[in-house]
Amino acid sequence: MAHQFTTSYLADSLALFRQYKKLTEGAMAQVSDEQLTATLDPEMNSIAQIVKHITGNMRSRWTDFLATDGEKPDRNRDGEFADAPATREALLALWDDGWRRLFNALEPLAEADLGRTVQIRGEPHSVMQAMNRQIAHYCMHCGQIILLAKHFASDHWKPLSVPRNQSAEFNRAVLAGEKSQR
Repeated sequence: MAHQFTTSYLADSLALFRQYKKLTEGAMAQVSDEQLTATLDPEMNSIAQIVKHITGNMRSRWTDFLATDGEKPDRNRDGEFADAPATREALLALWDDGWRRLFNALEPLAEADLGRTVQIRGEPHSVMQAMNRQIAHYCMHCGQIILLAKHFASDHWKPLSVPRNQSAEFNRAVLAGEKSQR
């Protein structure tokens, strides 16, 4: 993501959400269908299980965001870690639906909405607190997905940012205007 100066919390937050979505999609694209459901050990979650959890959270948090509690009564959090979608297409459809809900809830907001109160598990949060909570949560899980994808892709991995041992070259190119910042 090219850096863009902003003093808007909403614009900056939306840019962060988009950046982590894009990075994670770049990681998932580098693994096979079988690797989407593979785990490193019995206590680990697969990429597909993490996606199912994130998107279950997104459905719960961002549906009727300003009007209803962010923990919907029909959410089955434990079920999010079982029975991952059977195909890449089904997994990506879930992924896209979760992000669509997030952007549909946040894009219409104005800076004045940041102080409004929303509920998550019966506890009051400002809209800004709720957004911060979800940025941290999703970034953590996106990092897990990226780590797993990098492990599975191994020597076929294509870096999502500055390639290893190429920082100096990358910085020279950016300063010379040859590359846009990532």
